[in-house]
Amino acid sequence: MTKATAKPINFKFNEYLNKGYELLKKDFGNFILALVFCIILSIIPFCGMMAIGNFYKYCRNVNRGLPANPSDIFNFDDFGAYIIYQLIIIGVVLAIYIPMLFVAPFMGGGEEPSPVFSIFLFLYMLLVIVAIFVIALKAFYIPALISLGGVKDIKTAWNMSKIMTRDNLLSIFLFSIVVSFLSQLGVILCGIGLLITLPYMYTTHYFAFEDAIQQIEHDEIKEIGLKNEF
Repeated sequence: MTKATAKPINFKFNEYLNKGYELLKKDFGNFILALVFCIILSIIPFCGMMAIGNFYKYCRNVNRGLPANPSDIFNFDDFGAYIIYQLIIIGVVLAIYIPMLFVAPFMGGGEEPSPVFSIFLFLYMLLVIVAIFVIALKAFYIPALISLGGVKDIKTAWNMSKIMTRDNLLSIFLFSIVVSFLSQLGVILCGIGLLITLPYMYTTHYFAFEDAIQQIEHDEIKEIGLKNEF
């Protein structure tokens, strides 16, 4: 799919939160089982993101009333796309820390580093944190495009996600904060509660992703999925 295919998404914050809860109530037991399968699959290196992507597919089937089984989590159709995506993430992280190798000799060993170095290090780390947040927000829709949109080319998914998140970075950031906070409430419930709150985090993300795909979807997105299958 070309960049012209994507467009800024009308982000419906409250709708995603409400629909995520309603979907979770539909098949609560199986959602927990699907999450457990996600955790098991994540033990295999480079399979964690794919497992969550499969969880979104499971959400779609349940939401549409299609045959859905928690064992669908063990599907490797998108493995190639997700492993490339994760390798890119690892490469970016390494690139971020490479400059630290050059400044390490100036840390002075056991001596107190110079004020100039301390200021440089502070500004560099601040820049890195801001850059990571911005990149992560702009890449928000990549899992949706891979798992729900059939876009297997990571460069295409990245370019589309950048357009789709345009003018929505703040809303996506606040959405991620709220959903993450709600999902972490499970920790307060002695950890076991995570089996309840984590599925909610993923069902709300599913609706954010599904709505975005529906807003940009047309015949061309189906053509891309078919071409990638062949």
